[in-house]
Formats: sequence, structure tokens, C-alpha cells
Amino acid sequence: MHNNEINHFKFTPSVWIVPTFLLLLIWLVFFIEHKFNINLVQHGIFPRTFSGLQGVLFSPFLHGDLSHIANNSFPLFILTAALIYFYRDISLKVLFYGILFSGLITWIIGRSSYHIGASGLIYVLVSFIFFKGMMTQYFRLMALSLTVVMIYGGMVWYVFPSEELSLGKSISWEGHLAGFVTGFAFAVLFKTPDYKESIKYEWEKPDFNPMEDAFMKRFDENGNFVNPPKPEELEVIEEEVFPPKVNYIYVFKQTTDDNKKAE
Repeated sequence: MHNNEINHFKFTPSVWIVPTFLLLLIWLVFFIEHKFNINLVQHGIFPRTFSGLQGVLFSPFLHGDLSHIANNSFPLFILTAALIYFYRDISLKVLFYGILFSGLITWIIGRSSYHIGASGLIYVLVSFIFFKGMMTQYFRLMALSLTVVMIYGGMVWYVFPSEELSLGKSISWEGHLAGFVTGFAFAVLFKTPDYKESIKYEWEKPDFNPMEDAFMKRFDENGNFVNPPKPEELEVIEEEVFPPKVNYIYVFKQTTDDNKKAE
């Protein structure tokens, strides 16, 4: 892993604590509402009314039935975890302002009925992660964007009004559209670090000149590889080796009278 990835892409407890906390809060509200038979729908977004503004903050934590909350729980956890891991510095801004602005847009354009559910925030996350990854041109974030498209790309059809897609259910396409637009706006406005890979090879340097590279010189003007020239054959002359010359020196010693007596 390169240095910039070590600095920006870290798995810390917040990657799973924040989405877990969101889900616990959503499920706690749902449990209290059904356990004590409390109807909290009136705290959702009711467009263009003063009392309906409270739903801008409360609506993501309100759900109509078990199917509604179950369908929102898994994508909310996965997308929030991905947001915090890959976009740590701006993740809380995306979550908080995503709830705020998607709710306000829904309040402005929505039909005159209560709009509840975390799907608006989910559309914020899907839109932001996709568009921001493509804008950075960084391969890991682009891969994340394509993964999001493959898994949740079909959600784009629910940002338009359609009775066929609703299947008889009251789906807030206005909330989906508001979340999608908000996520795209955040992708444009929120700045991220300049993700660049560390330079490992000579050809990755900006001042790299292929004409001076030893490997590139092996190709001709048509791109064909040219074998390097064979090394010149050197003529080896065998020289006659003579044994080393040894000189012997003889020293003669005169015979004295004492030497004769000793004999």
C-alpha cells in the first residue's frame, strides 16, 4: 500500500461504529413506535408546511413497516461504512448535510403527504460515491464507483414518478430525486485529497524520455524489437609458459688445521 493510501484509507473502529449506531437508532425508533403503538408518521416531511419542516431531521429515522426498514438497513450500513473508509475527512459532512439538504429539497418539491424513511440518505450516498470516484480518476475510488453502480444502479429508476415501479406502494420518488441531486452536488463541491500513486519506475516520472531509455532503444521505428548486437569475439593467443628460472649459488669453505684434527 502506498503512502497516500496509508494516510487516507484506514480501517478504524469508526468504519463500523458509525453505521452501526445509525442502524441501532433507526431500529430503536421503529421498535418503540410499534411496541407502544405510537404513530410517528406525522413527524415526517410534509412539503411546504411549517410543521412539516421537522421531518427534515426526523424522517430518516422513521419507517412505515418491517419491509421498509429492512430494505433500507443493509444498503445504509454498507454505503456509510464505504463512505467513512474512503472519504474519512468529509464523511460526517456528507451524512449530516445529506440528511439536511435532501430533506429540504423533498420539502420543496414533494407531494402533499408525509415522506419518511432513510432512502433519501441512501440516494445521497450512492450518488456521491459514484460521481466523486469518477471525478477523482483514482483507480481505487473508480473501482468503488463501478461496484456501487453494479449493486445499486437499478435504483436510478426510482427517482422518477412511475406507478409501475411503485407496484401499488407509496414510494417517495421526490425523496429519492432529492438525495440523488444532493449527492451529485456534494461530489462537485466537496474537495478530496489529490490521490496519486508513489512513483516506482523511471517511466512513471514526468520527465521520462523514452528515446534515452536503454530498453526503448531496442525497438525500431516500426515498433519491432531488435536483438542487441552480439559481443565482439576476442582472439585469445595462447602464450608458451616457461618454468621459473632457479639460480644456485655454491659457497666453498677453506679447510683449516683445526678441522683436520677434528676429523
